[in-house]
Amino acid sequence: MTQLQNILIKNPLAVMTGLRGPRARAGAVDIRIVKGRIAEMATGLEAQPGERVIDARHSLVYPGWINTHHHLFQNLLKAVPEGLNQDLQGWLASVPYPRLNRFTPQLTRIAARLGMAELLLSGVTTCADHHYLYHAHGSTESGDQLFDTADEFGMRFVLCRGGALESASAHPGFSKTALQPETLEQMVGDIERLKSRYHQDTPDAMRRVVVAPTTPTFSLPPTLLRELAHTARGLGLRLHTHLSETQNYVNFCREKYNCLPVEFVAEHEWLGPDVWFAHAVHLQPGEIRMLAQTRTGVSHCPVSNARLGSGVAPVPQMVEAGVPVSLGVDGVASNESGSMVGEANTAWLIHRAEQGASATTAEDVIHWGTAGGAQVLGLGAVGTLEVGQAADLVIYGLDHPRFFGFHDIAVAPVVAGEPITVRYSIVGGRVVVDDGVIPGLDVQQMRAEAWDGVRQLMAQNVD
Repeated sequence: MTQLQNILIKNPLAVMTGLRGPRARAGAVDIRIVKGRIAEMATGLEAQPGERVIDARHSLVYPGWINTHHHLFQNLLKAVPEGLNQDLQGWLASVPYPRLNRFTPQLTRIAARLGMAELLLSGVTTCADHHYLYHAHGSTESGDQLFDTADEFGMRFVLCRGGALESASAHPGFSKTALQPETLEQMVGDIERLKSRYHQDTPDAMRRVVVAPTTPTFSLPPTLLRELAHTARGLGLRLHTHLSETQNYVNFCREKYNCLPVEFVAEHEWLGPDVWFAHAVHLQPGEIRMLAQTRTGVSHCPVSNARLGSGVAPVPQMVEAGVPVSLGVDGVASNESGSMVGEANTAWLIHRAEQGASATTAEDVIHWGTAGGAQVLGLGAVGTLEVGQAADLVIYGLDHPRFFGFHDIAVAPVVAGEPITVRYSIVGGRVVVDDGVIPGLDVQQMRAEAWDGVRQLMAQNVD
């Protein structure tokens, strides 16, 4: 992890705050960072002794993006041919499930490092990873690997500790894995160990643990769903899982349990401000109201949902009802990109295509991807650029011709998308991307390791 520094950011073209309404833009203010916190935001600030000065001329300052749903191990599974033109069920059966037991600790580390580097270089400062790769090769320590990798890169990290408590025969393709489901005692024991070793309760925590079975109706018996909720709340941990990603999932829930998915999880005490769901693409108005009334959050993953043909989540309706909304890139095996800039650009466009040009604004999307993410993760001291908040921010360079000719340059990353350059990224006053480079990262070695990892996965006899 890099050294904590007092920093003065001078002369940006614009500063976006992550806040709503008139406070969404702070203008072209300088930002002073002292002891990891934003101490001043004003024009004409003068450097003080010992401060590092960063000239942000021709650049924008944004809050660091907060990615609330990912699967880092999938960074070695991009564009697997068998799954490129499959829907979710076919993709699961042909891409991740047959390969789960092929991931050695070394391959998991290679994938995690690749994923975190890509996130940092798109402006992400906090990542919540929904990690369900357990019992591969008899190891339950892959979550520890992810915390170690986050330490290496200086990123805030939330481990959503997944896994399965029964062999999910209803989930197409799961039987192709060689992973044995855990007992409840095994899962809870490891969660307690992880909490004791890593979890921090502060609103600017660098490390968090979340209870996150893979899918409520597939990866564990319903009788255990309530038990896990009680366990999580007894430990003071949040809850996360996938929900309502496809219409097939909704149909399954109706046929097996005679209710809608949100009704099902409500019966098992999986609603509340300490819960957030990934996707939530297929929701009825009544389900949206239930999420809003209980302040249950959603991680919106528009690129993966589009790539798999799952649909478009009714996010404008969720926001209007009061559902906390955040952004997630999902696993890159169903996205091919871990870029939050790409995710934000798609989130801005996709609802306008479906519901009209007023459906989303750039400021909406920035709020979802920053303050919205902080809300669903319970990290109240990050996600916005305000005096007193933790100094998590990204400075985007605008040297590419794509950004020439703009009238409202402040929204360029969202409305124009990539390519864009992260000049600097700061997490709690530590510079984790410095002049476009992740300190200490050998990109050529990373590329060689990634190609070697892909070759290893391709060489395996996948049935």
